Amino acid sequence: MNTIGFYDSGVGGISVLKEAMTWLPNEDYVYFGDTKNAPYGTKRQDEIEQFALNAVSYLLNKNAKAIVIACNTATAAAAATLRSRFDLPIIGMEPALKPAHEIRKKGSILVMATPLTLELPKFQSLMLQYGEGAIPVPCPGLMKFVEDDILEGEALDRHIVSLIGPYLEKPIDAVVLGCTHYVFLKNAIKKWLPPAAQLLDGNHGTVMQLKRRLGEMNALNSDNHKGTVELSMSYECPETRALMEKLLYQT
Repeated sequence: MNTIGFYDSGVGGISVLKEAMTWLPNEDYVYFGDTKNAPYGTKRQDEIEQFALNAVSYLLNKNAKAIVIACNTATAAAAATLRSRFDLPIIGMEPALKPAHEIRKKGSILVMATPLTLELPKFQSLMLQYGEGAIPVPCPGLMKFVEDDILEGEALDRHIVSLIGPYLEKPIDAVVLGCTHYVFLKNAIKKWLPPAAQLLDGNHGTVMQLKRRLGEMNALNSDNHKGTVELSMSYECPETRALMEKLLYQT
């Protein structure tokens, strides 16, 4: 049976996989977390490209009919290279700056992402189109809280305030979560924001694009097929496997 491959630097892409399982429950999924090489956000683009090539090769060996790069940094750094090398749908992530732009009134849009995501041309192009009022907020170290299963608490609060605190004195209309890990920190981030500020991520849009592409290929599984999930990683660790299962099934 053909699968849908999901790829991330660690456990963050589980948030996208959960969305896919909601909207495409009849599909078989293989999730690959590159835990050996995480985090990606401070690495060079050429390094991430090689990690991505290795991950896609692994997923192709698992009979992937489509691949979701469930990582904003890997999408920005490697999606073009992957699409030039492999002849199957490769769906990437995009910070939800366009929908944030559409709901903006007069306040700011904070775009929380890894330093590399914010530096690469893909994001710069988005900023040119939809960046009015947008403030890029590099968030080194934030994804590690998720990797360490810290989704609340004083240390996380201090880190979040150190990142977004300087912008909280002025009106904020939206916060874009430009890393799939940050979706698991929504509650921790939201409590520091004005009540009217909306948190946006790209997970739903990515899954809808996946569904469209598979539909165009007549490659969607039938409604009577019971979907399956296989979780894998580049560095096998019982604690990380337990965290993946917790994030997928309990959060």
